[in-house]
Amino acid sequence: MTAASPTSPTDIADILAFYASAGVDEALEDAPVNRFAEAAPRPVERAPAAAAPPREDKTPERPAASSGLDASRVPDAPARSSVAAVPDEAQAALARQLATTATTLDELRQHMAAFDGCNLKATAKNLVFADGNPEAAVMLVGEAPGRDEDIEGLPFVGRSGRLLDRMLAAIGLDRTSVYIANVIPWRPPGNRTPTPHETEICRPFIERQIELVNPKVLVNLGGPSAKTLLNTSEGILRLRGNWRVHTTASGIAIPAMPTLHPAYLLRTPAHKKLAWRDFLEVKTKLRSLS
Repeated sequence: MTAASPTSPTDIADILAFYASAGVDEALEDAPVNRFAEAAPRPVERAPAAAAPPREDKTPERPAASSGLDASRVPDAPARSSVAAVPDEAQAALARQLATTATTLDELRQHMAAFDGCNLKATAKNLVFADGNPEAAVMLVGEAPGRDEDIEGLPFVGRSGRLLDRMLAAIGLDRTSVYIANVIPWRPPGNRTPTPHETEICRPFIERQIELVNPKVLVNLGGPSAKTLLNTSEGILRLRGNWRVHTTASGIAIPAMPTLHPAYLLRTPAHKKLAWRDFLEVKTKLRSLS
């Protein structure tokens, strides 16, 4: 038996609440699609026997999957404005080449905006490049944008961003005195965790971004940022609070403080005291380097 489509406001509110709890936070199509109408059986039209061509004159058709043709040449293939890239080593090599040739942050941003080698770009609304002061002594790096960041094109602007602002204010800093970016500049669909291959494709961009900013102190917000930029497999609770070193491609060693991501602190407020200690370490380090 086919379920009926909800019509009452109460039923609609219930199903929207279910979608929200399952992680669905936006529509994938501009217009709603009636899936019940699609599921309805369609009548099969049979051509008159006399109209059918002789069997021996009919050219056999081979399946598109075994024909060696790309999707754009297969009949009835849907038209797309951009084709998703296969996340292979060639794309990572291209990202490294583009990142190396960027001599300024503006050039790097242009290269990233034109880069189509990461499939996350196909589902994201905006490139989330950075926020703050590019000449700041402190650079903070998270993992990837969320829904709010994807909409505004800026990192840490949702609930996590508001908490981060309060954490910075506690040590006398704000967004005009720090520089904020992410390892992944495009939002993964449904806020899923980026795959290791997606991270490796984007790694050259964030590493070059750090090199161009050349901060005195690097703050890794969360485990994924710390593991990617500090080349470690340790968990964030073991890493946090201990100074590490991020070494740029040109050999510059930058002190790095791994700490807990604001989103984690929202879920686990009891650990805010740990992040507070880490930020005090950052404040002390800045004083010693000034």
